[in-house]
Amino acid sequence: MPRQSAATDGLVVHTAGLGKSFDSGRIVAVSGLDLRVNEGEVYGFLGRNGAGKTTTMRMLVGLVRPTAGTATVLGRPAGHPAALAEIGALIEAPALYPHLSGLDNLRMLARYAGVPRTRVDAVLEEVGLDRRADDRFRTYSLGMKQRLGVAAALLKQPRLLVLDEPTNGLDPAGMADMRTLIRAIGQGERTVLLSSHLLGEVEHICDRVGVIQHGRLVAEGTMAQLRAASSGTLVVGAQPVDRAVDVLRALPWVRDVTVDGGLLRVAADPSRAADTNAELVGAGIAVSELRAVERSLEEIFLELTDEPGQSHIGLVGSHP
Repeated sequence: MPRQSAATDGLVVHTAGLGKSFDSGRIVAVSGLDLRVNEGEVYGFLGRNGAGKTTTMRMLVGLVRPTAGTATVLGRPAGHPAALAEIGALIEAPALYPHLSGLDNLRMLARYAGVPRTRVDAVLEEVGLDRRADDRFRTYSLGMKQRLGVAAALLKQPRLLVLDEPTNGLDPAGMADMRTLIRAIGQGERTVLLSSHLLGEVEHICDRVGVIQHGRLVAEGTMAQLRAASSGTLVVGAQPVDRAVDVLRALPWVRDVTVDGGLLRVAADPSRAADTNAELVGAGIAVSELRAVERSLEEIFLELTDEPGQSHIGLVGSHP
C-alpha cells in the first residue's frame, strides 16, 4: 500500500488552471493545466517538443513561478521547502562537477541535503555505478551521467521522483540501461512523474499517462482508457466480401471500411465488435474472423497531437 503523506485525497501532484507565459505574455508555455498524479503511481507525461512538459516540471519543483493557476505538491504549494525535502528531480541534464568523481559529487550533495553518507553507496549501487564511483564525472558516458543524475535525485529517498527525459540523447545501449533502471525505481511505494520519448516503454512502465499539447492536457488515463477513448479498428474476415462491405458501411457506428489482402479493416469502436458480428451474421454473411486491433501508445499519441503539415520527427523532447 502507498505510504501516508501530506498529499490531499491521495494526490501527490494537483494543478488547477496552471499557466506560465514568458515575454510579457506573448509566449504561452502552459495554459489552464489540470494535472493529477496519484500517490504510489508512475505517471507518464507526454508531449511534442515545446508542448510545455519541462516548464510544467520546473514549476512543480519551484524552479519557475506560475503566472496563472495553482500547483500543489505533496499537499503544499509547489516550491515549499517541506515539499522539496521529499522530492527528487532530474530536470534536463544533470548539473554536476566535471572534475569530481561520481562518489565525491554525491557526497557533496548528501552533505548539503543532510543525508546520511550511507545513502551515497546505496544509490550508486541502485543505478549500477558502484564500480565506477571513483572515476571523474567528465569521463562518464552520457548514459552514465544520466544515471548519476538519477542517483542524485534518489539520495533523499524521495516520495516523489520527477524525471524529465532521462533517456534523452542516449544510444540504444544507454536507453536499455535507463529503461531497466526506470522499471526498478518505479516499483513499490514511490510516486514517479516521468516524461519520456520512449513511448513503447512508457506504455509498459506507467500506470497512467497524460498527453499535453500547446500547454494543455488533451488526454489522461490508463492505457485501456486512452484506447477506449480513441478511434479503433476491427479486422474482419467475411464472405462474400462485397456484401460484407455494404452491410458494414450501413452501420451507424462504422466510420470507414477498407479491403486489405482479403480482410476488411473497419474503423469502429472495438466495444461494438459483438454488435458488428451479429449484423453480419444476420445478413447471411459468413464471418471467419473478427478481432480488435490493439493500438500502441505511439499511434494514440500521434492521433492526439497530430497537426496538418507537422512532421512526426522529434515528437517528444526535453525542451519547454
